[in-house]
Amino acid sequence: MKIFICCSKHIYDRVPPIKEYLEKAGHRITLPNSFDAPMKEEEMKKLSRKEHASWKGEMLRLQEKKIREVDALVIVNFEKHGQENYIGGATFLEMFKAWELGKKIFLMNPIPKNIFEDEIMGFEPVILNGNLELVK
Repeated sequence: MKIFICCSKHIYDRVPPIKEYLEKAGHRITLPNSFDAPMKEEEMKKLSRKEHASWKGEMLRLQEKKIREVDALVIVNFEKHGQENYIGGATFLEMFKAWELGKKIFLMNPIPKNIFEDEIMGFEPVILNGNLELVK
């Protein structure tokens, strides 16, 4: 299966073992936007509001292209700054696009208790509870 791993840039350091496991299981992996430069957005914010907006728009277009090319998303939703099972705005948008296109959605951990909870439930993701063997 072709899989796009999605998560907050603040937990990119936790992605390599997940990628490695999924590849050993025979899956082809697409990594998050800016994976090799996780703080690129912070740099863009320092330039100007217009340049940041332009860059962000390009990242949104790129994530749509990536989602169209895969079979599934694996959402790596670990704790971030005290928020359990964190899913931010960009990851939520990736999940919505995947749902809209009929792609499988896997969550590493349960749905977070946040503003997106009801909508994420509507996507009917497979909750892995950390068990990547369930990615099928």
